[in-house]
Amino acid sequence: MTTRDGSAGHPGRSVGDSAIGGGAVATTRSRKSHTPGANIAFAALPAGPREVFSRIAVVSLPMVTRFRGITTREALLLEGPAGWAEFSPFLEYEVPEASRWLAAALEYACTDPPLPQADAVPVNGTIPACPPGSVAAVAARYPGAGTFKIKVAEHGLDSLAEDCARIDALRAAAPGAQVRLDANGRYTVAEARTALRTFSRFELDYIEQPVMDVEDLARVRADVDRAGLGIRIAADESIRKASDPLRVAALGAADVIIVKVQPLGGVRAALGVIGASGLPAVVSSALDTSVGLSAGVALAASLPASARLGEGIPACGLGTSALFHSDVADPPLRASGGVLPVGRVTPAEERLSALAATPDRVRWWTDRLQRCWDHLRTSPH
Repeated sequence: MTTRDGSAGHPGRSVGDSAIGGGAVATTRSRKSHTPGANIAFAALPAGPREVFSRIAVVSLPMVTRFRGITTREALLLEGPAGWAEFSPFLEYEVPEASRWLAAALEYACTDPPLPQADAVPVNGTIPACPPGSVAAVAARYPGAGTFKIKVAEHGLDSLAEDCARIDALRAAAPGAQVRLDANGRYTVAEARTALRTFSRFELDYIEQPVMDVEDLARVRADVDRAGLGIRIAADESIRKASDPLRVAALGAADVIIVKVQPLGGVRAALGVIGASGLPAVVSSALDTSVGLSAGVALAASLPASARLGEGIPACGLGTSALFHSDVADPPLRASGGVLPVGRVTPAEERLSALAATPDRVRWWTDRLQRCWDHLRTSPH
């Protein structure tokens, strides 16, 4: 893995021509400028992304276990004047939502992130909705992690017994670790009440998004307070997928917000949401490659003290490269001693070649890139 300070760039660089064709990497010729800390004027973007990005690579990363219903993670990587960035909205996302992910990629590829307040950030381990017997092996992929997030509610309340067994298995594999849960909005309000009463026997940091609707989330949080369950509520989808992410704070729907660089449109947009919400924040991954994770690390390292759960930067959900058999950086951006270093990531050429997507997937992603690009250029912001 190659890292460099965020101030490094390549102003006015010229690069050679190449067509995408059936391959996964493209280069173009254009004059590119690198403006540290600048915001992107979307209406002033040129007609196509190849006039901004010197290279485009589409990759397909095999996963060590099923996560979010997938066993392979596809991503489109872009090299801009400031360095490499990632565009990897999940396949089901429509253009308006996916375009926010492209806005994040543009920012990170063309500008420097804010100055970090730390050289490294702590990370949590992530335990997918795997059989309890597999938990120890997954947890072992996060050496030094003192916090773990466990996926629950894969089948709503029907998964409750297995979810509890998964928590018990994690407790056995990592005694003393702080535990968070993530339901991805899969409960109804009534189911959430039942599940949270059951989960209250565990000492939990918080549970993310027990219900999907933000008004329902506010009801669940009020129920938890009335019942004295002692479980904090965190908002994830209500922040990253909402047209008004600040509604969570306005309704008192959560104690903590989960912020992700790509879905919120970039590091600076995420910092804006954090500041306006007035709530403590935890930075997490959208199942990014090492390139995208480095942007998450930049955000986490920029968290103001007022947005932290405690004195230090809270453990971030940025250790998800451990869920890939192979990543685009060599070595991948994985935690050492439970922390990740601050700095940009440059993909390894051999990894880009080995993980290159098939020609039909390259065409699908480059077409999606252009449609999102057109949306950014023509939609009001």
